[in-house]
Amino acid sequence: MARIKVEWTAEAKQDLKDILQFYISRNGNSLYSKKLNSKINRSIHLLAKNPLLGIRTDDSDIRALITGDYQILYEVLKN
Repeated sequence: MARIKVEWTAEAKQDLKDILQFYISRNGNSLYSKKLNSKINRSIHLLAKNPLLGIRTDDSDIRALITGDYQILYEVLKN
């Protein structure tokens, strides 16, 4: 399967920013946030190569990929 384009919603971008900022504030540095961001981005790259990697959710159009303590919710669209 060809690599697909991943598009983040505005809400997802803000959620990630808030999570990373929380850890920066809590830890007093950005080391953990950088590691977490890298881990999430690696998961996104895996999804771009294999969009059916995540498990199905109660909503048949939405899938979830567990990444550490977080889950990435996504939808695969034909276009």
